Amino acid sequence: MAADTNSGNGGDWSSVGRRQSARESFSSTGGAYRRRASAIVSTQNAAAVVQLANLGKNMRIEVQRHQPPPTKANNNLKWMSLVVLIVQTTALVLVLRYSRTQKTEGPKYISSTAVLVSEIVKFFSCIIVLLAQHKWSFAAFTAEMDAENLQKPMDTLKVAVPALLYVVQNNLLFLALTKLDAATYQVTYQLKILTTAFFSVSMLGRRLNGLKWVALILLTLGVALVQLPSGSAKPVEKVVETSWLSGLGDSDKMIGLVSVLAACFSSGFSGVYFEKILKGSNTSLWMRNLQLAFFSIFGGFFMVYVYDSAAISENGFFQGYSFLIWIVVVLQAYGGLVIALVVKYADNILKGFAVSLSIILSSIMSYWLLGDFQPSLAFLLGATVVIASTFLYGYEPQRPDLKPM
Repeated sequence: MAADTNSGNGGDWSSVGRRQSARESFSSTGGAYRRRASAIVSTQNAAAVVQLANLGKNMRIEVQRHQPPPTKANNNLKWMSLVVLIVQTTALVLVLRYSRTQKTEGPKYISSTAVLVSEIVKFFSCIIVLLAQHKWSFAAFTAEMDAENLQKPMDTLKVAVPALLYVVQNNLLFLALTKLDAATYQVTYQLKILTTAFFSVSMLGRRLNGLKWVALILLTLGVALVQLPSGSAKPVEKVVETSWLSGLGDSDKMIGLVSVLAACFSSGFSGVYFEKILKGSNTSLWMRNLQLAFFSIFGGFFMVYVYDSAAISENGFFQGYSFLIWIVVVLQAYGGLVIALVVKYADNILKGFAVSLSIILSSIMSYWLLGDFQPSLAFLLGATVVIASTFLYGYEPQRPDLKPM
């Protein structure tokens, strides 16, 4: 959620101008239709009903006439968005999984340090974007910082809640991908749709139609199928991970599953809470991203100190870091920002395609390259149900046109 859906387009001002002129033209046309409708209703006879229905039909035609036609550039952006979504979601999972299970001669990198470094990278990236928005005017940048942060301390502190939850969530995902193969993780993590829906209903008062409830039930059943025991997979190197979930026992799959479930709840609550903050203020999304990263840095330092201070004292903060680990940091830092920049061009169907293809690619790559995944009939059925439920949840039925009486 921590990303900007209003920035990053570069500004297709010609299309914006066309939409603006269309709105102005339709506004004047709509006024004329409203005046005619009032005159018809005032007659209060049977013929007026037919006239009013015909007027509604003509008004719909007028709406379609003023609607800007889809351009080739917009279609290209949609397909580019699809590719970026698939690459980002698949690459992060596979690279992170490989980085946690690869054989190394020295000590492995500490996941909490990777989360912290990614938040620092995100923080400075947001500063650069905000400076660019102010045409590199440091005075204008500091003025916005003062107006949006120092002058609104309580509003700024609200962002600390989702920021700290995002830190916990990212650490949980590192732990989950240490214990679970990429395919099982990808499918199970789709439960965040269920948790987000739950918190949207309870915190934002949203209503879900029957189709979405059916999709959520299917999603839960599909994830349950995926968790059924499968054939043995190629063993991977045992990774010792310090976490508050270590008390669950030696079952890697159980620790991984609990980690994903906890991350889903954290993702759902923090995402909806952040959306509620955005709706309650006029602060730009890039400024909110900067605030998120700022508070996340403190949360990251806390996680490092509590769980990994001893290991860092022994082998250093950047122990086990390599080029691959820095790729993980970059994917983690820019993943959310990149997704939010492209989601504005991708509708729910395209996002469903992205999730589906990412699950399929993760499964194939886990089987052929990482060798830590053995597909079973239960997994195939469960993954299919999860993919179908994702499409079903994102489907928005069109409202039927009014029929003339």
